[in-house]
Amino acid sequence: MFDLEQELKNLPDNPGVYIMHNSDGDIIYVGKAKVLKNRVRQYFQKNSNHTPKVLAMVSNIAYFEYIVTDSETEALALECTLIKKHRPKYNILLKDDKHYPYIKVTTNEPYPKILKVRKLQKDGAKYYGPYVSGLTLKNTMELVQKLFKPPTCHRRFPEDIRKGRPCLNYHINNCFAPCTGKVTKEEYRQVYFNICRFLDGNHKELVALLKRDMMEASENRCYEKAADLRDKIRAIQDIEERQKVINTEKQDNRDVIALAREENVAFCEVFFIRNGKVIGRENYKIDNTNHSSDSEILTDFVKQFYQSSEYIPEEILTQYEIEDCDAITEWLRGIKKKKVVILSPKRGEKRHMVDMVKKNADIALGNYKIKVMKEREKNTLLDTMQEMLGLEKSPQRIEAYDISNIQGADNVGAMVVFENGKKAKRKYRLFKIKSFEGADDYSAMREVIYRRFRHALEEEEQVKRGEILRRNAKFLPLPDLILLDGGKGHLAVITELLEMIDADVPTFGMVKDDRHRTRALVSEKGEIGISPTSPVFKLITHIQDEVHNAAITYHRKLHGKIESELDKINGIGEKRRKALLTTFKTVDKIKEATLEELMNVKEMDRKSAESVYDYFRRSN
Repeated sequence: MFDLEQELKNLPDNPGVYIMHNSDGDIIYVGKAKVLKNRVRQYFQKNSNHTPKVLAMVSNIAYFEYIVTDSETEALALECTLIKKHRPKYNILLKDDKHYPYIKVTTNEPYPKILKVRKLQKDGAKYYGPYVSGLTLKNTMELVQKLFKPPTCHRRFPEDIRKGRPCLNYHINNCFAPCTGKVTKEEYRQVYFNICRFLDGNHKELVALLKRDMMEASENRCYEKAADLRDKIRAIQDIEERQKVINTEKQDNRDVIALAREENVAFCEVFFIRNGKVIGRENYKIDNTNHSSDSEILTDFVKQFYQSSEYIPEEILTQYEIEDCDAITEWLRGIKKKKVVILSPKRGEKRHMVDMVKKNADIALGNYKIKVMKEREKNTLLDTMQEMLGLEKSPQRIEAYDISNIQGADNVGAMVVFENGKKAKRKYRLFKIKSFEGADDYSAMREVIYRRFRHALEEEEQVKRGEILRRNAKFLPLPDLILLDGGKGHLAVITELLEMIDADVPTFGMVKDDRHRTRALVSEKGEIGISPTSPVFKLITHIQDEVHNAAITYHRKLHGKIESELDKINGIGEKRRKALLTTFKTVDKIKEATLEELMNVKEMDRKSAESVYDYFRRSN
């Protein structure tokens, strides 16, 4: 039994980390203290002016524990580690770095490589990032490839040197081709050291090195190599000119951090300045910020951001003064092994830099708000659809079905999925009709939906047995609403099928007018008129167009394969191909046909029939 009063009395005077638990044993808050006794007792003092956040947290504390450290700096490092590991509810949380990609240069290997990774490891390699934007990382990798031409193949060095011919990248001058054996190990490694200099933002040092190599190559009459180095220098100088110069007096390395917030979300914007130039910027969304001060948010951001950062600059500028500045500075100094300064400028050039970064944070927050508003509009749209169609719940997952064939040949079906009003293309499914041949849209639609629900039932059993995870299932979850490209006939057939398999899913037909445009929805009770100008009508039209296009595209793809095979036969042109498909429906039936059956087809004569007959017999 945890005795709160006694445990508070037993708290030591040492620095350390305290860990708050709820009644289920979950960690809900982690903090550090210069003096554990003073800091932890403050939470339980009734007369203390606590924020609503602290009051809510304290009401959920069932017990606490603590870890004594030798210094406040050690406590800070341990606090950051525990927050990242347990992600407590009442701590301000930066999105976990494992979701962000990094650029990794394996300088710890004899023959380095450049890779995109999602996990930092203490393996001696150089890491650059994290990159919140996948586009930023893609552009950076493309720029590195253009400038330095590292190999992108899967060959291993030195094992694969002089094994096989160089690939296409070598011939189009997009790889320096160490596989040819013309590149020494030292030259190979130098390319990757230059890549690291470039990613570090040390353009001046890199340009000086390349100029030296260019002059040396020119003196040795290696004019092609000198020209290549000249082009690299020009490209890097062009990049430098396009980067905004921040400080012309002191070419410093610094990060500038500013904050924009609203309600329970905040965005921290970071500008990375190297040698007085902006070489990159990222913004980070932080949740659970309600009842936290701007200073608290920035403090927690700085701690979590630099805990796993590959590079810590000499100077960090923040919009607000951060708490525990001396302890954090000392902690960062211990990581970098050099002096680190954290400043919150109030005026002058540095304040101007902070204000510029603040404007970018405001833009990030504004874009997020627009995204949220659009999501709310979609939810409102689905709520309207629910009310209009009399559904028991909002149709978060809508599935639509359509059939496509040509005169009954090559029957196919398509299932498209819309989640939260948006296309979920990865969840589309396509079906070849197997149970019959000929033109029968009702039977085809029944087969497609039966197979869809049968697969869902099989996957449900596999999930129960632990054979697959639910998130990896291809036919789960079941839809909240089914829309059929067809009228009352289609609806009657599918409603009967769903009753038979005991699937209670609201189903409607999407009716078209004489011009093949969406007109209305149809239920068992009749047509449901929807205003053509309403958002619901526009969504239904979008869904109907999408499922129709999916079905017809799949049909054309399959039909094209069949046509291309018949096109290989001498004497079979467009007319004879169509006649054969009209008569036999499928290419398999044409393969099985006798010579007499082929000759009986309109447009066919003995010579063309023999060509078809002999072609498929040779293939077999």
